[in-house]
Amino acid sequence: MKVTADKNEKMAKMTFASVYPHYVKKIEKKGRTEEELHQVNIVLQQEN
Repeated sequence: MKVTADKNEKMAKMTFASVYPHYVKKIEKKGRTEEELHQVNIVLQQEN
């Protein structure tokens, strides 16, 4: 996928709430749990 200014702007406008259900679906497909996703999010938020 080629990175363009338009794609970067589209990504910047996305809210976490809009992509969260997609993350849940993907991790569950890979055999992980939503609780594990919560733990990862907590760690990432603490690093900022």
